[in-house]
Amino acid sequence: MNVVTAIVRRILSILVTLLGVSVIIFVILRLLPGNAVSASMGVSEGLLSKAQVAALNQYYGVGQPVLEQYFSWLHALLHGNLGVSLSQQKSVSYLVGLDLPVTLELAFFSMVLGVLIGVGFGMWSALHPGRWQDNIGQVVAVVGLAIPAFVLGQSLVVYMSTKFHYFPSSLTFVGFFSNPWLNFQQIIFPSIVLSLGIGAAILRTTRGAVLEVSGLNFARTALGKGVSRRAFVWRHLFLNSLTAVVTMSGIQLGYLLGGTVIIERIFVLPGMGNLLITAIKNQDYPLVQSVTLVFAAGFVIVNMLVDLAYSLIDPRTRRRSA
Repeated sequence: MNVVTAIVRRILSILVTLLGVSVIIFVILRLLPGNAVSASMGVSEGLLSKAQVAALNQYYGVGQPVLEQYFSWLHALLHGNLGVSLSQQKSVSYLVGLDLPVTLELAFFSMVLGVLIGVGFGMWSALHPGRWQDNIGQVVAVVGLAIPAFVLGQSLVVYMSTKFHYFPSSLTFVGFFSNPWLNFQQIIFPSIVLSLGIGAAILRTTRGAVLEVSGLNFARTALGKGVSRRAFVWRHLFLNSLTAVVTMSGIQLGYLLGGTVIIERIFVLPGMGNLLITAIKNQDYPLVQSVTLVFAAGFVIVNMLVDLAYSLIDPRTRRRSA
């Protein structure tokens, strides 16, 4: 019963968080100057008569009182209706469904590369403290954290275009199931750019956690009992450092969802980030609200998955939740 209560509390916490995010998004968008409908349609408000503006506002539901607009949007949202894009005149659900797989694919490849870089270099560095291997790991961490992803992305695009005549803007994005090899070529460079910062953060966390665990009494005892080097490293050091690594990986995955916005724009990927920037540019209320809410939901879900991972890795966490 206690476990069920904990799950219910977690779900309620998620719902309250998303409700708060929806209110913030809605209020911020309504504070923007100008008329959203005319701006989204590419028509200057001065070229329309008051009657035309009022008719458009009424048609798109913008002419209602703000509180009524919010509850109408929330009611539609709870029924799976995200509305219609003002600028593209298409269902928001259709646009999100079209672009979300691209962002998820980019996030997946970036996260996999980041974890491989972080755990690999972190373990390598921690097992050779103070030596040249450790110095290389420290340099990788500093460089990965110091260079912003958008700077690295722009530099990579410039280099690839001048050296190999690779222009992302001239390519039509191909889905994974349509042409896996071509899709890999298009997704690998932005994934590398995003993975470096992720890998650097995980690297430092892994190194610190492994060094801390290696100094504990049980680790010294295991080594003194003649446990093999491989078993000592992976069973005693890595597994007991896994909680810290999972924590940092979860944090980075949450931030990664926001990091895809700029990178998708730089590499001209038709993902949620690119869709969000276009929607903001056009003051497309329904599209901005829905895309931002999807990002927020993704962040909340990632945190929930990290909590579940805790309970699997560390039984003490599971007992505390119960």
